[in-house]
Amino acid sequence: MLPFMELRHLRYFVAVAEEENVTRAAARLRVAQPSLSRQIRDLEGELGVELFDHAARALCLTPAGRHFLQEAREAIARVDEAVRSVREYAHGEHGEIHIGYSPTLSSAILPHALRRFQNLYPKVQVRLHDLSTAEMLAGLRARDLGAALLVRPRELALEGLSFQEIVRFRPAVALPPAHPLAALSSVSVEQLLDQPLIAYNDSEYPEHRAWLERIFAEKTMPKVVAEFDSFSSLITSVESGCGLAIVQMGFENLAGSRLEVRPVRDLQGREFSFGVAQSRKDDSRLTKEFVASCLACSELGEPAMEA
Repeated sequence: MLPFMELRHLRYFVAVAEEENVTRAAARLRVAQPSLSRQIRDLEGELGVELFDHAARALCLTPAGRHFLQEAREAIARVDEAVRSVREYAHGEHGEIHIGYSPTLSSAILPHALRRFQNLYPKVQVRLHDLSTAEMLAGLRARDLGAALLVRPRELALEGLSFQEIVRFRPAVALPPAHPLAALSSVSVEQLLDQPLIAYNDSEYPEHRAWLERIFAEKTMPKVVAEFDSFSSLITSVESGCGLAIVQMGFENLAGSRLEVRPVRDLQGREFSFGVAQSRKDDSRLTKEFVASCLACSELGEPAMEA
């Protein structure tokens, strides 16, 4: 675009071309007619091309003017779209947000949170990342993630982050269908003491080991015979008879018919807290709205409470 030319020159030209009358175009644009005529002449002088046939009795476009009209309309549309897009982006109505999550625990919460958030921001892309707790905490600190759905980490691990509880999960045990304890409606801690345990990897899921220690706090914790970094590996190991796994109620939705899941009784107060975390430095609208969408799912468990 030539240095002299401004967006208003294009809008003036389009209005005159569409109205085929300078007076009507001036009224439409709410500018003085002499000023509008001068702007059109200036535009033609800058282009070095006559856009209107000034010798004709009626105002009409030259062939060059008809070609320029199409180009001018497209240019104005592109500018209008850019303005609309940047305003949407500034107000959090456009863009993308990256979310870390634990699939074993988010299955009942994430779909509801996503539905609520996407209803509010249909043009925002939500990118989900299946990560370990350690990876989610690192992603939040690096601002690679806007928010993360995870088990409440230890206080030291929350430095620089905020955590808000969504739900508390009751302890349960996952076991093969043929296991004797599968015939019971619930299982006591004492019945688990002589059973080999399958657990999540301590380096990536330290909160799981901490939860086991709380559950067996007054007992001698059973021997952990294998550790895995995914729920699918854990399910396979339990299914093969290598041991039992302490999981949360609702784990049966992931295991299906491959395993039996029974609640562990007499463990009031030893539920584990699951919620949403974010960087304390992140004050973006999208992050705030996604966190709010997650907290709206708190009716799935006990009332949420902020860290």
